[in-house]
Amino acid sequence: MSKVTNVFWISIVIATIFVIWGAVAPVHLGAILNQAKDFFLDSFGWFYQLSATFFLLFALFLIFSKYGKIKLGADDSKPDFKRPTWFAMLFSAGMGIGLLFYGVSEPISHFANPPIGEAGSVEAASTALRYTYLHWGFHAWAIYAVIALVLAYYKFRKNESGLMSVTLIPLIGNRAKGKIGTVVDVVAVFATIFGVSASLGLGSAQINGGLNYVAGVPNNFMIQLLIIAIVTVLFILSASTGLRKGIKYLSNTNLVLAVILLFTFLILGPTGFVLDLFVTTLGSYVQNLPSMGLRLAPFNEERAAWIQDWTIFYWAWWIAWAPFVGTFVARVSKGRTVREFMIAVLVVPTLVCAFWFSVFGGTAIYFDFFEGTNIAAQGLETALFSVFDLLAFPGLLSMVSLLLITTFFITSADSATFVLGVQTTNGDMDPPNFVKITWGLFLSASAIVLLLSGGLDAIQTAIIVSAFPLTFVLLAMSFSVLKDFQKEMPAKTAERKRTRKPRREEEPDPDPI
Repeated sequence: MSKVTNVFWISIVIATIFVIWGAVAPVHLGAILNQAKDFFLDSFGWFYQLSATFFLLFALFLIFSKYGKIKLGADDSKPDFKRPTWFAMLFSAGMGIGLLFYGVSEPISHFANPPIGEAGSVEAASTALRYTYLHWGFHAWAIYAVIALVLAYYKFRKNESGLMSVTLIPLIGNRAKGKIGTVVDVVAVFATIFGVSASLGLGSAQINGGLNYVAGVPNNFMIQLLIIAIVTVLFILSASTGLRKGIKYLSNTNLVLAVILLFTFLILGPTGFVLDLFVTTLGSYVQNLPSMGLRLAPFNEERAAWIQDWTIFYWAWWIAWAPFVGTFVARVSKGRTVREFMIAVLVVPTLVCAFWFSVFGGTAIYFDFFEGTNIAAQGLETALFSVFDLLAFPGLLSMVSLLLITTFFITSADSATFVLGVQTTNGDMDPPNFVKITWGLFLSASAIVLLLSGGLDAIQTAIIVSAFPLTFVLLAMSFSVLKDFQKEMPAKTAERKRTRKPRREEEPDPDPI
C-alpha cells in the first residue's frame, strides 16, 4: 500500500464515477460524448493535425541531429532484450488489435468512399492505401517514438521515477512534482484508459463479428460482454506473472501468428497484384506525405467530415495511446542510443504496417475491382472474414485470426495494466498485483460502458476528448527533453576531449637525404 500515490486514488474515484454514469445512464453519457466530439472536431481539428506533424518533424530532427549518440541509460548500459523480442513487443503493444480490425476494413472503406476522387476507380485504390499508410505510418510511430524516448531518457539516464510529470522538470522546475505534476499524471492515466478501452471494445466487437460470420453466434452486446469477461480473466492472470514472463511470451506468440497469417494471406491471394500495389502506393505515400499530413477541407463539408472521422480520429487515438505505448516501449528500450531507437521505432514498424495493409486491404480491393464482389458493404468487424470466404481454407484462416485477435487483446490489456500501475505508483517498474488487477477491471468496465453508450462512436469520442489536454503535455515533454539534450552535449564533448589520446609528436626523419 505504501507505493500507491494520490494519482491512483484520484484516478480511481473519477474512473468509478465514469463507469457508474455509463452503467446507470448510458444514453445520457452517449449524448454528452457526442456533443463533446462535435465541439472538439469542429474547433480543434487543425490542432490535432499540426501536433501530429510536429512529432514527425521532431523525430526526424533527432535522427539526424548531434543528439543521436546519446544513450538511453548509462554510457556502458546494454539492451535488456534482443532485437527480435524488442520488435515483437513494439508491435503487440503499439498496434495490436487494430491491425486485424482495420486490415481489410479501412482500405476497402476508403476505396468505396475515398477522401478525394471517384469511388471504385483505379485512383481510389491507390488513394485508399495511401491514406491508410498515413494513418498507421510515420505520424503514428513518431508520436510513440518521441514520447517513449523522453520517458526512457529520464528513467534510465536521469534516474527519475518514470512518470510523465517528471519529464517537465526542465520547464517548470519542482512544480512538476507537486499539484501540477499530479494533474499531468491523472490526464495521462485517463488517456490511457480510454485509448486502451477503445482497442478492447474493437477486439470484442470483431471476435463477436467473426464468431457470428463463421459459426452463427449472435452478434450483440451480451455476447461482447461475455467475451470481455473471459478475456479479462486471462489478461489479469497474464499480468500477475510479470513483464518477462507473461507479456514477453504473448508478444512472441503474437508475432509468430501475425507473420503466419500475413504470408498465408499473401500466398493464397493475388500475390503479384498485391506486391505491385505495395511498391506503387508506398512511393506515392512518401511523395505525398506532407500534403496528406496537413490536409483539411474548409470549403467542402463532406470531405471535412471524412478527415475528422478518419485522420483526426487517428491522431487523437495515437496521442491517447502515447502514455501507454510510450511507457511500455521505454521500459523495454534501455541501452539503445537515441538514433538507433528513433530509426527502429519510426521506420521499421511503418514499413511493416504498410505491407500488412497492402496485403489485406489490397486483396480486398482486388476482389471488389476485378471480381465484382462487394466486400465494402460488410461491417468493419466482419470485412476480414468475408475475404477469407474468397480464399482457400477459410475456416482455418478464421480460427487463426480469432486466436490472434484474442492474444492481441490479452497483450494490450496486460501491457496497459502494467503501464497504469507504473503511472499510479510513483513510477514503480514492478507495481503491486492488486494495482494491476484493479486497473485491469477498470479497463474492461470502461470498454463495456463505451460499448453500451454508443459503440464505436462513443469509443471515438472518448479518445478525441481525452487526447486534447494530453497533447499539450506531450508537446511540452518534447521541448523539455530538447532542453536537457542541449545541456548534455557540452559535457559529452568535454568527456571526449579528456579521454582522447594525445597526438604523438612528429619524429625527425632518420634519413634526411
